[in-house]
Amino acid sequence: MKKLQAEFREKEFLIHHFGGKVYAVGGYVRDLIRGIPSEEVDILITHHSVEDIIKIIQPHGKVDLVGKSFGIIKFTINGKTYDLALPRKEVPRGTGVKKHKDFIISAEPNLPIEKDLERRDFRCNSIALRLTDNKVIDPFRGASDIKAKKIRLSNPASFPDDPLRILRVARFASVLEFSVDPEIYETSREIDLSGLSVERVNEEIFKILLFSPLPSVGLEELFKLGAIRQLFQELYNLTLSIQDPLFHPEKDKYGNHTVWYHTKLTVDQAKRLSELAQLSQEKKLALLLASLYHDVGKPSTAQWEFKKGRMVITNNGHDVLSEKITKKILSRFRIFSWNGYKLRKTILSLIKCHHRASELWQNREVVTKKAFNRLAADISGEIELLVYLDAADRAGRKEKPIIELDEEARWLLRKFKELDVTKETIKPLIMGRDLIKMAVAPGPLMGKILKKLYELQLDNEFETKKEGLQIAKKIIEKALQ
Repeated sequence: MKKLQAEFREKEFLIHHFGGKVYAVGGYVRDLIRGIPSEEVDILITHHSVEDIIKIIQPHGKVDLVGKSFGIIKFTINGKTYDLALPRKEVPRGTGVKKHKDFIISAEPNLPIEKDLERRDFRCNSIALRLTDNKVIDPFRGASDIKAKKIRLSNPASFPDDPLRILRVARFASVLEFSVDPEIYETSREIDLSGLSVERVNEEIFKILLFSPLPSVGLEELFKLGAIRQLFQELYNLTLSIQDPLFHPEKDKYGNHTVWYHTKLTVDQAKRLSELAQLSQEKKLALLLASLYHDVGKPSTAQWEFKKGRMVITNNGHDVLSEKITKKILSRFRIFSWNGYKLRKTILSLIKCHHRASELWQNREVVTKKAFNRLAADISGEIELLVYLDAADRAGRKEKPIIELDEEARWLLRKFKELDVTKETIKPLIMGRDLIKMAVAPGPLMGKILKKLYELQLDNEFETKKEGLQIAKKIIEKALQ
């Protein structure tokens, strides 16, 4: 292994104040070895108490003590925040949630660094780099695992004590493109995940979707590790549900035409489209979660029908049922908004309407602006996301990576643009304040009139506020007769 060189902005500051007692640890060192330097660096400082460290750094920046007993200090200097940690040890304290061991985590300034590295989850993360001379401390041969692109446990005996590590296995395998040591699958079978907080589960799932080159890798690892069965029964049901092989020719390496395999391909295709479109992280996550759950209604709607001279598996109404099931999933995991974006609302509308884009295409010779307006309103103006989901769903019938939008998707985007149907144009032109000026008091009647006016607007009965007010006047006169 070639000599590593840590390079980050406050390196010399830390060396100046802590000398040979300061180390870069964990993922930063792992990524240096991979040749992909990270902007985020975790720091370990030995042979200094929390009080000593705070006394040294406080004159130079903002200090936030996460927990004295945990020995973690958040230090912000020149606009950059670093996690400064002391060596820590974990002492078992009986059992906690779902019979998992509960631990007292305490800072031990003089604990040998090798002991601190031993408590970390994977060998590829149990590495430290001394900043003064770039000496690598690698007691578990993590560098060899990184070179072999393999995830192995630093301490197999303690792995079951923290069930979150199951999700981290899947995430690292997916994001880093590492294989998983078979020993981990055997260990994971007996680990109960029901005590995990929804916040921690969401964090890991979001990272798999957003940061994996192919999210399907992480999803399949979750399946193999037993996490899908325990945490996402609705997705587990997809693994047991087959699809019509002519309409869905995609099949896994064992020849199974499952909804699960189609779902994984769809998520991967959606990820590629989200990057081609350079979507924001918020919209990317909405599209990926919609892709993940878009067919969860299929197992409950599957039935055989005799059509076109043969027996066919159909899933009539699965889009509407998928929206209802996903609503329950999002409630269970308390997913509402993310970074200020209405994640829940967008996901549900995309899933419920994910077949309607194709219906416009299929009826393209006769479809009118009214249908485009209605669809845009039902998805709150997220037109591009719906088109991308529809395209990813189609591309999920094959393994070939999607590199551009197909003819149907391009036509849909072009027609929305030609007809001037956008998030802005579908906003109601007539508001309650307009009706108040026309002597309509707030209440049920106003709500009924506003609903009627908006339906007329979407039906393209009027396109300007002036036209809408004229129609409103007639509706009001009729209502008051």
